[in-house]
Amino acid sequence: MLRQSKEERTLKQNLLLASSTAFVSGVTNVAGMVAFLAFTSNITGHVANLARHIVEQNFREIIVFVIWLLLFFAGAFLSNFIVRSLEYKSRYKAHSTPIIIEILLLLFVAVYGHNFYKETDLEREIVIGVIIFCMGLQNSLVSTISGGLIKSTHLTGLFTDLGGDVSEWVHPNVEKTKVIRNKIIVRLTVLSFYFIGAIAGGFLFNLYDFAIFYFIPLILLTILYYDLSPVALHKITRLFWAGKRGSI
Repeated sequence: MLRQSKEERTLKQNLLLASSTAFVSGVTNVAGMVAFLAFTSNITGHVANLARHIVEQNFREIIVFVIWLLLFFAGAFLSNFIVRSLEYKSRYKAHSTPIIIEILLLLFVAVYGHNFYKETDLEREIVIGVIIFCMGLQNSLVSTISGGLIKSTHLTGLFTDLGGDVSEWVHPNVEKTKVIRNKIIVRLTVLSFYFIGAIAGGFLFNLYDFAIFYFIPLILLTILYYDLSPVALHKITRLFWAGKRGSI
């Protein structure tokens, strides 16, 4: 999922990336909504709230929402900056580093929320900000990897793109190409797994509270392992046969 550039990617690789990251976003968004009454996987609602607080001159809330917006921007910025800085060395390293950062930050949310969270306003705002930063990291990464095809943390743009793609597919004057079909399949996959993740997030948070944030990094680890395991197996096999030849 992480080794191929956007030109080399297969439908299977895009579907795996889309389903796993969309599921993470769905779980995260609903868990954040249940825990903090705030969306954590996208910033559309936060922009609306920012405008409302500006009108009402709620200066503390204005600062909080501006910081949240900047954190999503910072996550997206950092993710792309890392990719561009490391891709000449290793595409896998470039694409996996933002995911590793996301895993560490979500583990921080899990540990802090499960053991130290006292439900103060400041704690709530900091934890929401960390999660929003993570979603900025993730959304920028999957968009970069897929060439803009996959955006896993929000659905507004997804429905816009899906509507255009379906229109292309059914229009009598447009050829029904494999490219259009694959785009529709990928977008429907993002929608489906985001929805499944949202249901799972609400259900699991009610059962396990902040411990759900230990579960989310496990999904992200499968993304890292998917590309790492063939390399590891190749090295093990090579060492095995080298040892066999040495013993003959």
